[in-house]
Amino acid sequence: MDFSAVPLPPGTFTIGKKFGFEAGHRLPGLPPEHKCSRQHGHSYEVEVVLTAHSLEEPGFVTDFGALVPFKKFLDTELDHYNLHEVLPVEPTSERLAQFLAGWFSQNVQPTIPGRLVAVLVRETGSSWARFDVEGR
Repeated sequence: MDFSAVPLPPGTFTIGKKFGFEAGHRLPGLPPEHKCSRQHGHSYEVEVVLTAHSLEEPGFVTDFGALVPFKKFLDTELDHYNLHEVLPVEPTSERLAQFLAGWFSQNVQPTIPGRLVAVLVRETGSSWARFDVEGR
């Protein structure tokens, strides 16, 4: 079969990369009777979503290896910490996703070809929050 006749349609390429870290937190803004106002922990899963209209050689939106600084940040600054003690915002999944998008945009985005679209934070296997970065 000759695959050279298969047309390559125009469009956008999107990739995602997952990272994990362990951390505790509490949400002091909640009433004392709410279970999340008490100290507890999660095995967080964070996914960054990147997009590009064209690919860098050899055919990447962004080389996954170029995302190592984000993993190092999670490992050194958030892993096994109390998030309410280290973050400048109350550590809900929504605000954590927004904070991580801001950190990524400031520290990783300038060094890579792909553009950050979203950050997804998963606290458990059944709950997540996603922050979508507005286009630039």
